Amino acid sequence: MGVSTSSPEKGISVVTVDFPPVNAVPVAGWFALAEAVRAAGRDPQARCVVLAAEGRGFNAGVDIKEIQARGADALVGANRGCFEAFAAVYECEVPVVAAVRGFCLGGGVGLVGNADAIVAGEDAVFGLPELDRGALGAATHLARLVPQHLLRTLYYTARTVTAQELRAHGAVWRVVPPREVVVGALELAREIAAKDGELLRLAKAALNGIDPVDVRRSYRFEQGFTYEAGASGAGDRVRAGFGRGAGDGNAGDGNARVGKGEQG
Repeated sequence: MGVSTSSPEKGISVVTVDFPPVNAVPVAGWFALAEAVRAAGRDPQARCVVLAAEGRGFNAGVDIKEIQARGADALVGANRGCFEAFAAVYECEVPVVAAVRGFCLGGGVGLVGNADAIVAGEDAVFGLPELDRGALGAATHLARLVPQHLLRTLYYTARTVTAQELRAHGAVWRVVPPREVVVGALELAREIAAKDGELLRLAKAALNGIDPVDVRRSYRFEQGFTYEAGASGAGDRVRAGFGRGAGDGNAGDGNARVGKGEQG
């Protein structure tokens, strides 16, 4: 359980997240993920990093139970941890391929939105249930996956989109059977890793340099409103109803449940 790194092939590192039962990541987990991705990118032998997950889904966001139990300290910690993890993926010295199976919600969107490529399972769904969780954020990253009006509709409704829908928008490279997600991601990583390592690092830096939006500054701006929601009491008011009625969360068609008290 936790965050682990493996090197199944020359030039490829796989960073795997495993926080049962639904990969709702605790504060320490976000920082561990950030360090693992940065370390993988710093490895001079690495040419591509695959970001994967064990369990029922790719990522259910922050651990709401931890925030409910620890209050403001956990909320601040989760925000800082997410900021570091998202930035680590974006700033990884080599390309990052996200292997997404099942639900990819909240912080999961932050991770894949900052990745260089996405291979998704046929069962994958993506969304930001932030308004149902008493928080804001990661619109910066969803905006890298879908057009503006769809982004706003998804954000306001907390609904999800499928891997096939994201592929239609050009955000997902391939959609494969769920059991073949990591295999598909490794196939793409292998093709990338066949390129010259020095040129790959230069290419990653160049592409980041021409991005029209500074993702670190944009996400940090969003986080200010999460803090404001916490200070005003709006966040706690919404989280108090988490796990009861409408607060249970969305997956797939916007009504299926991921897990009580753990999605974020």
